[in-house]
Amino acid sequence: MTKKRIKCLLMYGVAALVLSIPWPSFSADISNDDCMQCHSDEGLSRTESEGIKEKVYVDQNAFNYSMHNINGIKCVDCHEDITELNMDAELPHSAVLAPAQCAKCHAEENEAYQNSVHRKAKGKGVSIPCYSCHEYHYVTKLDSDSVFERENRFCLKCHNPNNSHDWLPQKEAHFAYVECSVCHAPAAAKRINLRFYDLIQQKFLNADDILAALKTDTKGFMPLIDIDKDGIINPDEFDNMVFLFRQANLRGTFHAELVVEMSPSVHQINRGGAQGDCNQCHEPTSPFFQDITFYLRTKDDRLVTNQVDRKVLETYNLNHFYALGGTRVRLLDMIGILIFLGGLGVAAAHLTIRILTIPLRQRRKEQEHHS
Repeated sequence: MTKKRIKCLLMYGVAALVLSIPWPSFSADISNDDCMQCHSDEGLSRTESEGIKEKVYVDQNAFNYSMHNINGIKCVDCHEDITELNMDAELPHSAVLAPAQCAKCHAEENEAYQNSVHRKAKGKGVSIPCYSCHEYHYVTKLDSDSVFERENRFCLKCHNPNNSHDWLPQKEAHFAYVECSVCHAPAAAKRINLRFYDLIQQKFLNADDILAALKTDTKGFMPLIDIDKDGIINPDEFDNMVFLFRQANLRGTFHAELVVEMSPSVHQINRGGAQGDCNQCHEPTSPFFQDITFYLRTKDDRLVTNQVDRKVLETYNLNHFYALGGTRVRLLDMIGILIFLGGLGVAAAHLTIRILTIPLRQRRKEQEHHS
């Protein structure tokens, strides 16, 4: 074997070894600031093949608070076909980009979505991609969002619940305080969200307002409220929290809403699959009322989760939230029973006295007749 052939074999061997090593993959060395040089322009748009103009402006302030940015996701992590930018060209990258593949990171959500009415609509010529509901650049935590905020961002974009649900008693109250997915995604876990509404300022207070009034911070809130240190606000501690709020001149009420946990199963919504059993909510042991959370949400979108005992629903009147059979205030029930029994007692006593005094009244009438 010649030296030349031996040299070639060695080179091929080294090349094969290098190629066989599982080198980590890296996204293009392009920062989000590079992209924002163009995409922060509010007038930036592109023309679709149908002739429709689509804005490609990205609100950087809103993007900064998005979960993608908070978790360190770069623009080119989703737009993988952008490997370099030519800033000297009129368009720094290709005019046609491949769609972002959400399933790359959100595999469980994508699997649930595949078996949903929204995915099946594609067979009828209707495409409902992820961004139709979630958008791409402004995905934020929904944990402390109200029913109104959640539904405006999702269901109400396409659906008007007032066009249906005629069978539902007090449907306006359900629409206001129960998230659509509570019924339409029956496999998703449910919980009660509590928020504090200040009657003086006439607004829902965020964490910064409440913590400043109580002269504490996110770390000091629960130690201030949770007297027995079990990590759950029980009815007595809840009453004490209300008292502390009043001392701090926070005069208001708590609003309760029934929402779903943001789990993959929320994406599996199918026609005819909605929960229609009223007893799921309207019974004393309803599983929907076991998980109760009082969220404190700061202005920079940090969340402090405070668990609340289920018995609070039985002892405190939560404004506009009263699921008959499910969230009864037991003390009011007892007072109502006592009033009812008292009324029966008065009626029974009156009837008894009337019966016992029949002879006396008859003698009186005879005396009056003879006189």
